[in-house]
Amino acid sequence: MSERRSRASQQAETPAPVIVRRSKKGDGHGTHHGGAWKIAYADFVTAMMAFFLLMWLLGSTSKYDKQGIEDYFNTPLSSLLGGNEGTAAARPSVVQGGGRDISDTRPGVGGKSQTEPTPPTTVPPIAAPTDAARLRQLKEKLTALIEQSPALKAFKDQIRISITNEGLRIEIVDSQNRPMFPSGSSKLQPYAVTILTQIGAALNDVENRISIAGHTDAVPYTAGPEGYSNWELSAERANAARRALVAGGMHGEKLLQVRGLADVLPLNSNVADEPTNRRISILALNKAAELAFFHDGGRTAIDETSPASSAIPEVIGRLQPVSVSRSTP
Repeated sequence: MSERRSRASQQAETPAPVIVRRSKKGDGHGTHHGGAWKIAYADFVTAMMAFFLLMWLLGSTSKYDKQGIEDYFNTPLSSLLGGNEGTAAARPSVVQGGGRDISDTRPGVGGKSQTEPTPPTTVPPIAAPTDAARLRQLKEKLTALIEQSPALKAFKDQIRISITNEGLRIEIVDSQNRPMFPSGSSKLQPYAVTILTQIGAALNDVENRISIAGHTDAVPYTAGPEGYSNWELSAERANAARRALVAGGMHGEKLLQVRGLADVLPLNSNVADEPTNRRISILALNKAAELAFFHDGGRTAIDETSPASSAIPEVIGRLQPVSVSRSTP
């Protein structure tokens, strides 16, 4: 009895064996999980695509092209070495390319096998503004600049802008109590520098060349060195205006002419010391005036529409000096 108990206890203490079952690959129903069906499906799709491509080619090929293809595969050597009219050998290629063959008058051949591309619609370019239009735009911009800038609006009664037969003229004139220059001097007053620097940047908006002229009144200049007159003074004032315009941003290569005209073109010839006769004139030349400048060596026609032109005969015919005199104009 004791032996049976000891044997039973030994069997209870002994662990049960672990059984591992190995299955062979490919056995049973595991084969349908492979990738062979994907390859077959890809072959089927490729064959269908080739079939539809062939059908499309046959549908878009003319009768004579089909005959040429048939002749080529039936007798390839004879098709290459020579052939009859209508066969592939009689044509430079089996399937004609490049669209319609206008030299082939046979029925069906001249028809279009493919839709020709629609020619692109050309949009006409926007015409560049004319010379006169550019000057009008510049005038509008300067007028708006004067109204919007507090520094310029305070002096708008001294800034005159007009379009003449030579281009766009901008004149900055003296007022009775606010001259641009001290009497007899070519040094600009601070407010005149402000006006010129702001105008200088705006002149770059047009490609027109610039002419600057200085004007004085008719009072003779007597306090300077011997020979110094209103001609020298007006030229120096024009150059002072040029420096202010360039400092304001105007490109120096736009300048075509800087000149002093003394008192030969007054705005008011009835008063010798009229303040408005003392002025700086900036002219954006139109193309005709610019060509005339280069054609005749810088001699430009006087603008007959400007207010100053009406006084020219009186200035030329004036032989006696003006009775009013002062030390400096």
